[in-house]
Amino acid sequence: MKRLFNRINTPPTTAELRAWFSTTPGKELLAVEQVYLEHLLAECFGYYLLQVGSLGLQLDALRMSRIKSQVVLVPNQADVFSERCIVSDSQNLPVASDSIDTVLLSHTLDFSRNPHQLLREVERVLIPEGHVVIVGFNPWSLWGAWRLLRMRGNKVPWCGHFISSWRVHDWLSLLGFEIKAERAGMFRPPLKHERMMQRLGFLEWIGGRLWSPLAGVYVILAVKRVARLTPIKPAWKLRPRRIRGGMTEPTANNIRHTRRGD
Repeated sequence: MKRLFNRINTPPTTAELRAWFSTTPGKELLAVEQVYLEHLLAECFGYYLLQVGSLGLQLDALRMSRIKSQVVLVPNQADVFSERCIVSDSQNLPVASDSIDTVLLSHTLDFSRNPHQLLREVERVLIPEGHVVIVGFNPWSLWGAWRLLRMRGNKVPWCGHFISSWRVHDWLSLLGFEIKAERAGMFRPPLKHERMMQRLGFLEWIGGRLWSPLAGVYVILAVKRVARLTPIKPAWKLRPRRIRGGMTEPTANNIRHTRRGD
């Protein structure tokens, strides 16, 4: 049986992702994610926010953040949509270590050639106590089942990794992150009919209370923890100094013990 989490040799283009997120299931998904991102990004403060990858202008996640200096990393020059974009490979972020306050990965791990390497780069560029916000598809959901039926077609978004949240938790833990908050949503199947998707809106209310592990997407907020070393003072010992004639000069401790003995 082939592994479900193989690396993506040829990730989908930004244009392909934008096209799918403009469809009915894509727009409904972005609407659900926007609610969670507004709450979680409000907890992130600092000077610099980096978004790796962009789904287009359908979801301007950076607008939800209070951080003023914001940069979007895109893979190609054709994907640039504003002056805040820079073109670079996400596997080697062109950012100094310990310099970014918050990193946003909106379905970036789902379509990365090497998602674990990307997380290592995120850990490198984040300052101590910096935040990372991760949005990903849940393989153990109706969306995951839909993917199993269509993954041979190599179409967006079914060609993605669909990495489970527990696996992301494990990777983050190994890199020294601590999960601060998590949200899950989209309990409707990815149907193309807009009216049907709207009629099934009640599943969001029910699923959020009963079936959260089966949600189509998850949003994770994690903080980079840095172990603080407490210096241990050396136990200094005074060596007795020899005096001429073979006598030993008494130290302060010897004098104290002698007085107690008296």
